[in-house]
Amino acid sequence: MHDLVIRGGTIVDGTGAPAFTGDVAINGDRIAQVGDKAGPGKREVKAEGRLVTPGWVDVHTHYDGQATWDPVLAPSSWHGATTIMFGNCGVGFAPVRKAHHQALIDLMEGVEDIPGIALAEGLKWDWESFPEYLDALARLPRTIDVAAQVAHHPLRVFVMGERAINREMATESDINDMAALTEEALRAGAFGFTTSRTDQHKTPAGELVPGRYAEHEELIAIGRAMGRAKRGAFGMLSDFEDESAEFGWLRQIAKDSNRPVWFLLTDRSYDPDRWRRLMDHIRAARKDGLPLSAQVAGRPVGLILGLTTSLNPFALREGFAELAKLSPAEQLARLRDPEVRARILSQEASPRLMEVLPPLSRQIATRWDRMYDLGGTPDYEPPPEKSIAALAAKTNQSPQEYCYDFLIGGDGGRMLYFPVTNYVHGDLEVVREMILDPHTVLGLSDGGAHCGVICDASLNTTMLTHWVRDRTRGERLPLEFVIKRQTSETADFFGFHDRGRLAVGKKADVNVIDFDALRPHHPEMIFDLPAGGRRLVQHVDGYDMTICSGTPIFERGVETGARPGKLVRATA
Repeated sequence: MHDLVIRGGTIVDGTGAPAFTGDVAINGDRIAQVGDKAGPGKREVKAEGRLVTPGWVDVHTHYDGQATWDPVLAPSSWHGATTIMFGNCGVGFAPVRKAHHQALIDLMEGVEDIPGIALAEGLKWDWESFPEYLDALARLPRTIDVAAQVAHHPLRVFVMGERAINREMATESDINDMAALTEEALRAGAFGFTTSRTDQHKTPAGELVPGRYAEHEELIAIGRAMGRAKRGAFGMLSDFEDESAEFGWLRQIAKDSNRPVWFLLTDRSYDPDRWRRLMDHIRAARKDGLPLSAQVAGRPVGLILGLTTSLNPFALREGFAELAKLSPAEQLARLRDPEVRARILSQEASPRLMEVLPPLSRQIATRWDRMYDLGGTPDYEPPPEKSIAALAAKTNQSPQEYCYDFLIGGDGGRMLYFPVTNYVHGDLEVVREMILDPHTVLGLSDGGAHCGVICDASLNTTMLTHWVRDRTRGERLPLEFVIKRQTSETADFFGFHDRGRLAVGKKADVNVIDFDALRPHHPEMIFDLPAGGRRLVQHVDGYDMTICSGTPIFERGVETGARPGKLVRATA
């Protein structure tokens, strides 16, 4: 008698092997049988016509703060993720001294657009060291498993204080302390170390992050600490102003540590050959036996634009800015006033607002050819004829008039999609190339981050719906390959040894999916974070059941209330 038997499903086991039909039996938190006909179960789930897969292992999220108070961690858990990892992009909340609580909140708000008021209200700060932070995570009952990485910026501030915030050079003593604390965190269960070296990451006050210009010696020393601990992956985000120099120290870390080294890779429209150059560096390193990889996204890094989001096509106009502090209902009513409409449409971008809003806002205010109706079922590979410019051309309205009327229509919740990277010549062929490259790992769902302007936690679902089932503007990808990409491959890369496959003895993390009905919903803005903080979420249809550690946590989209999740600690 098994505890749970999933009967007659199409099993895609996460290894890349061809799908097959059979039963999956679970005893306790482990898989007891995969394939053939299993014996009876205390509970049996009919899965004929359904996919049965491992739970997704999502390795690029930013739930560092939210995971300390929220057991569910939606929308990632809604979309079949049973293991998530945070501490990415060099930002996090440990180690930390009391004097720097607000500084780390500001960093997370500036870099990842997580409301500072929510973090200030939600974080209990019942830790100082990184091991203590892991212990705090372990104390909270939770729906899915979580894992953490050491983030460079809080580590640097912990060791150097204001000198780090001012981006001063670390002394030899500082570097030794950072290396020792990294080793301590890895031995306590951290899955790696991350940093960021980009001008895109700033505090709300416009200051660059503490580790932006850290000397290579500092990072190499931290890499050597990872080698001593014999665990963890080294990850980073860089502008690669000097590609040879950056790869010089990355190669050194890979050589000294013998640990996986990865960086985030996206296409840049202004330098279309850049991503291929960076991949050539990886291939050269691989030929020399060095474990370098690129982490890539499965769709564009795209912004969501609407009346309630952080960015808006009309945000640079004084008439719109005057309404920003109204409630959503009050703002919508005012925007529908013909006099207000005429005033806003008559205005140009305000120099005052151009100084305080991100530079990208200037593109958003004018690039009507790069804005698309997201649609009820979001289209992340929209054709050019669906742009606001193209749709307006079919009417007697200008693009700005068409866009304004679109946004204030319906219930005011309509949203536009603005692809920033990975969307070239109106298609995602660049993304397909990146996904297929054997030296890349799938990531960048950014669950928990960019709460007011991005909603990519549904990436794992999109991999199945768009790339396997629905794509019409290019080649699709094989089902078994896509599932392997977000289960065994992500698990193996970061050292989650007990999951990512449907195999006897492995952890019983399972999705039962109605593939034909699988559909991500239109994003929506909700205000459920502490202190009424806002965030974009995206519901989904088609997950019949998600199981974590042998326990159903969602059934047909409804949370069961079970809390089988835990903190996962890395081992050598």
